[in-house]
Amino acid sequence: MTDSVEAPERSGRRQDKRERLIAAACQVMYAQGVEKTTLADIAAAAGIPLGNVYYYFKTKNDLLQAVIETHLDEIGAMLAAIEAAHATPPERLKALFGALAEQSALIARQGCPHGSLCLELGKRADGPSLAVELIRVPVDWAERQFQAMGIPDARDLAIEVIARYQGTALLTSTFRDPSLMEGESRRVARWIDALG
Repeated sequence: MTDSVEAPERSGRRQDKRERLIAAACQVMYAQGVEKTTLADIAAAAGIPLGNVYYYFKTKNDLLQAVIETHLDEIGAMLAAIEAAHATPPERLKALFGALAEQSALIARQGCPHGSLCLELGKRADGPSLAVELIRVPVDWAERQFQAMGIPDARDLAIEVIARYQGTALLTSTFRDPSLMEGESRRVARWIDALG
């Protein structure tokens, strides 16, 4: 009887450690970069002995895949929240850029979390395919919004709106100036209104 009570607790603790490792990996890889980050760095940030990491992730690439999946989950949750909160496609598109711009202080210090990861993955021999989904999800979503507005070149405009965000994120980080992101958010809102 005791075993049946402890088994779920153990399973819960294992899941908690795994989640702590993934969360730490997301933070440390964002701050230091993927290539510079070691499993020891991640274990230390998670407060888990290095030897225990291998129980959950056999390689750094396995952990990196979990980080990418976490980023995809975050993007999906953000887009779902925007859809639930805003009735029209123009409102949704402006809300997307606005939600991203709300992170302007963080972006000024470290760049866009998703864009920075994509940039690093793109330099790896196995990376471009890993990075594609991180950008494809918001581009596809934006394309659906432009299509719903009846705009014929919806794909081009979707790429433009994500490129405007990523480009501005790079400039915001380079100049360490959050106002760049905030200003571009206002310009994109006016641009979207003019399209509708």
